[in-house]
Amino acid sequence: MGLLVTRTVTAGGGPSDLVAEWRIWSMRYHEEPARLDEIREALEQTIKTNSRVGNLLALAHVCFIWGDIRAKTRDEKLDAYDCGRRAAERVVELQPKNPTAHFLYATNTARWGETKGLLGSLFLLPTVKKEMNIVINLDPYFTPVYALAGNVYYEVPPLFGGDLDKAEAMFRKGLEQDPTFTAMHVGLAKTLIKKGRSDEAQQELRAALNEKQPRNLAEWTLKDSKEARELLDSISDKSSDE
Repeated sequence: MGLLVTRTVTAGGGPSDLVAEWRIWSMRYHEEPARLDEIREALEQTIKTNSRVGNLLALAHVCFIWGDIRAKTRDEKLDAYDCGRRAAERVVELQPKNPTAHFLYATNTARWGETKGLLGSLFLLPTVKKEMNIVINLDPYFTPVYALAGNVYYEVPPLFGGDLDKAEAMFRKGLEQDPTFTAMHVGLAKTLIKKGRSDEAQQELRAALNEKQPRNLAEWTLKDSKEARELLDSISDKSSDE
C-alpha cells in the first residue's frame, strides 16, 4: 500500500536533522536502499534520549518501509512493524489529535497482523479500523488513509467485514485527491480484478506504469511499477488462455 507521509510534526522547534534527512530519503530510498538501515538505527538510538514527536513519527515511518523493503525474514518484518507501531502509539498518547500518528500506528499494526497470519490480522482488525476512521475524522484530506482503508476492505474476508464495493470507493476517493498516488491505482486495479472488471483494471495499471511524476518515486520504483507490471502480465496470460 502507498504510505508516503510527509506531514511530520515535531514538539517544539523545527525538525531534527534526522527528521529532515528522512523527509528527503523517504522519497529517494530506491537510490540506496541500504540507507534505510542507517536511518532506522540512528532514529532508534536517538529516541532513547530524545523522544520528540518528530523523531518518533520518522521512526514509525522508516520502520514500516524497512519492513517492506529491507527485511529478509518474517521475524525481521515483525520486529520492524512492531517497532513502528510502538513509536506511533507513543505519539498518539502525547497528541491524540495527530492524524499522522494514528495513521502510522494503524499501518504498522495492520502489516504486523498481516505478517502474523490470518488470525493475527483478524485479531487486530478492530484496532486498525478504529485508527483509520480517526484519521478520516481528523483530516478527510489525509490521502494515504484511503489506500489503507481500501486495502483493509479488499484483503479482509467478507465474513469479517471485507467489502469490495467499499474498497473501490476508498481507492477512488484517494485518487480524487491525488491521481499521482500510484499505489492507489494498483489497489483499485486489484479490487476491479476481483470484481471481474479486468478491462478497467488494466486502465488503472497502465495509469500507474505511465505516471511521469509519481507521488513517491522510490515507492513507484521498488513496489508499484513492479506489481502493476506483474498484474498486467497475469491478465494478459489469462486472456490468451481463454
